[in-house]
Amino acid sequence: MIIITSFYTAHSQTRLPSFFSDNMILQQKDSVTIWGTDAANTTITVSGSWGASASTIANAQGQWKLKLLTVQAGGPHTLNIKGSTELVFHHVLLGEVWFCSGQSNMEMPMKGFAGQPIIGSNEAILQSRNDQIRFFHTPKVPSISPVTDVKSTWKKAEPANTSEFSASAYFFAKKMHTVLGVPIGIIQSAWGASTIESWMDRTSLSTFPHAIIPDTLPKNTPNKEPTIMFNSMLHPYIGYTIKGVLWYQGEANRENAHQYQALFSSMIQSWRMHWKQGNFPFYFVQIAPFEMGKANAALLREAQLKTMQSVSNTGMVVTMDIGDRTVIHPSQKEQVGDRLAYWALAKTYQIKGVAFAGPIVKTAVQNKEGRMVLTFENCPNGLTSFNKPLTQFEIAGEDSVFHPATAMINKDNPKLVIVWSEQVKIPKSVRYGFKSWTDASLFNTEGIPASSFRTDDW
Repeated sequence: MIIITSFYTAHSQTRLPSFFSDNMILQQKDSVTIWGTDAANTTITVSGSWGASASTIANAQGQWKLKLLTVQAGGPHTLNIKGSTELVFHHVLLGEVWFCSGQSNMEMPMKGFAGQPIIGSNEAILQSRNDQIRFFHTPKVPSISPVTDVKSTWKKAEPANTSEFSASAYFFAKKMHTVLGVPIGIIQSAWGASTIESWMDRTSLSTFPHAIIPDTLPKNTPNKEPTIMFNSMLHPYIGYTIKGVLWYQGEANRENAHQYQALFSSMIQSWRMHWKQGNFPFYFVQIAPFEMGKANAALLREAQLKTMQSVSNTGMVVTMDIGDRTVIHPSQKEQVGDRLAYWALAKTYQIKGVAFAGPIVKTAVQNKEGRMVLTFENCPNGLTSFNKPLTQFEIAGEDSVFHPATAMINKDNPKLVIVWSEQVKIPKSVRYGFKSWTDASLFNTEGIPASSFRTDDW
């Protein structure tokens, strides 16, 4: 096995970042970017055993980069890099590559955290041996300036390895492999409690005065400081050809939820600009209900919903039905991974007939009886509460005082919900689940929950 080290040292021989190595997965049917360093002006030739080859010349600083065509999924292949020295990487697969990032709910491993389980993880780990699913795990090392490599290796899915993989990402990969039948590569880069500002670069933060970029590496909670995660846990990978991004973050920003939509939109656009792969898919998980103290986490969920509605080629997994009132890490990570896969399979891979989005309120109109009639999209077969009462609805009049409301799905048109309260004669606004902790009661017929929402901006 070839292990590449010291990517930052003098370019006396052919070197590549650690994620170009044995067991890597490269994006199939694409022109993938491969780069490294060597002595200045050295000719570099990269060849794949599938029949593709490309050459370039290292610049005066010894840096080189090239594009290599890949064919349809398969392998194992070898990748040969010939410069001042020759490297051969073995057991290379061509498949689908996804970059998975965020904070602790993305980081949470299959084995769970201390005292916080993943439902079904033990059996899933036991049955996980699969050469076609591979993970590259990013170590949590902060940096005050952008770095170009990380110390890690690609690992195949098997019990000893899978127990350490991100649960959300693993269940996504498992579902994708089962349906597509191709190798799935996951680059996992997540740090618990990290803020969105920490994953953004200096330029994208320039319009946010509250984001003060540190001059020195913070001793405590570097994962909360602007640019730090971008520098160490994102920057090294920029350019590695991917299919798309999975993101699970937001809890750390509930205190400044009013800024999150702008921050999140800017971050997505910045990442796409850096990667130079166009508007690649960006699918993310809405934070689950959880009793979060004084801040109303529904405002953060709303910001995430608005981001999906305003930024192209994004999708949001709703988790209103799997939260835990006292634990910030929902245990039903298989639901999360599967729902991320639904988005990817339906939107990116164009598999028809698959439901992927939860119901979203479209209009809210007062009827003649003084009740609010809500219409929804993303419910082609209508709405359901699975034969339980609709709960968590509130209604308010012109005084902006909300009262618990009765809600019912219209039997004649199950895409409508009727909401009313005897205490509100002339209703103006309806809210559903618009609290930190709430329990889902509204779903589409396919079983995907509706996001919390409000029809006002009070």
